[in-house]
Amino acid sequence: MARTSPVTDRWPAETLLGRINRTDERALIHLGSPRTASAGTRLLRHGEPGTHVILLLGGFVKITVGTADGREALLAVRVPGDVVGEMAALNNRTRSATVTTCGPCRYTVVRQHQLREYLQQHPDAFLHLTAMMADRLEWANRRRVEFTAYPVQVRLARILCEMAGTYGRRVPDGVEIGVSLTQPELATLCGASEATVQRALRELRAGNLVATGYRRTLVRDLPSLRVLADLDAAWSD
Repeated sequence: MARTSPVTDRWPAETLLGRINRTDERALIHLGSPRTASAGTRLLRHGEPGTHVILLLGGFVKITVGTADGREALLAVRVPGDVVGEMAALNNRTRSATVTTCGPCRYTVVRQHQLREYLQQHPDAFLHLTAMMADRLEWANRRRVEFTAYPVQVRLARILCEMAGTYGRRVPDGVEIGVSLTQPELATLCGASEATVQRALRELRAGNLVATGYRRTLVRDLPSLRVLADLDAAWSD
């Protein structure tokens, strides 16, 4: 389901590696030190200095921040081909969020000075990086508007549609979202309480739009879910 790049079919189109050409891609991948991590590993921590970035090559990671009441709020999920930690590395600031692996991951560590030299030598990649950062900011702004403009069920439907398009894979009975999220994590993405999201999920299940299990979400009827989400009718696999 995830749309791949017209430049390369290896990476989702919205990621940095999905945007840049093959020459720039190979140079960036070979620039860093390859590493692996198991599920639940914290790759970057909030408040640490931005000495390097993570280039994700396999697996998913969650971007979270701590809240005043001690909980963790999920801000986003990143996929293979994505870069994380770039804001702190480029601005000489501390990390604004924590990055944790959702499952086994492969990635490379690119040091701050390496990234800057690479961007100077590959100006097209620099333009794609800034475009990616602008898209992420636009996504965050759109989410803030949705918090006030739509009821929780519509916000939840929008998030599930987006995740199906980005992380989903076709299965016989629908589209399975490839990232396991807890209900508290879904609640923070929706900007709602966990109890409210639980009620919204029950309604979606009752309408046979989705099915949920332990850390598993299946979108049974994506076209109908998009109608509920008040999204346009067009959909591309």
